[in-house]
Amino acid sequence: MGLTMRAGHQGTGPGPITPDGCAVELYSRLPVGDEPDIIAGAVPAGAHLLELGSGVGRMTHPLLERGCTVTAVDESPEMLERVRGARRICSPIEKLDLGERFDAVLLASFLVNTGDEEVRRGLLRTCVRHLADDGCVVIQREGEGYHTNVPRERVDPSGFTVRIVSAEPIGDGTNSVRAEYEFPDAVWTQTFRARPLTKEDFEVALGEVGLRVDRYLTEDRIWVRAVAGPGATD
Repeated sequence: MGLTMRAGHQGTGPGPITPDGCAVELYSRLPVGDEPDIIAGAVPAGAHLLELGSGVGRMTHPLLERGCTVTAVDESPEMLERVRGARRICSPIEKLDLGERFDAVLLASFLVNTGDEEVRRGLLRTCVRHLADDGCVVIQREGEGYHTNVPRERVDPSGFTVRIVSAEPIGDGTNSVRAEYEFPDAVWTQTFRARPLTKEDFEVALGEVGLRVDRYLTEDRIWVRAVAGPGATD
């Protein structure tokens, strides 16, 4: 498969595991909630959308159904093999430079909370680099209490259990987080490094690359619409 596991990241369970510890088979099973509606409501109708970290297409396919044209980017060829109906590009996000601008850029899956601050800046710079003048960036960030309300678990109506087992500080404001996904016939685990960001921290991080919050799309502030320009909003 050719890709080296990132430091501090690992995954276990059936099937291929990506460099950040994600299991391809697991993400192929995870249900889609209301996220596509949140995203579609924040971008122009029929938007040309750049999806950074598309994975197996959990967001890609519903967004295509809602009329968007999607360019799906992921560093895992095994993930991209599951994507249908979109232009597919295999690349690390922070190195991507397509020389194109898009109506909207999507950075979901809590990628903005990466433990590596330089990687985070690279992710956000990629968003800016591909953003049309009047475009927007839709970001999914970790919710408040993600790292402190542990251990916790949730039983999904579709019949599997997801657990955040631990979030242990490893220095420099970064935590090592362990998650488990238990299905009737298989169990997957993922260990990854993440950096908690307060609302203020997050807005400062956006400002570093010339973005600002246009509005928070959900009451928990997990989903955010950002645009180019200085300043922040409550």
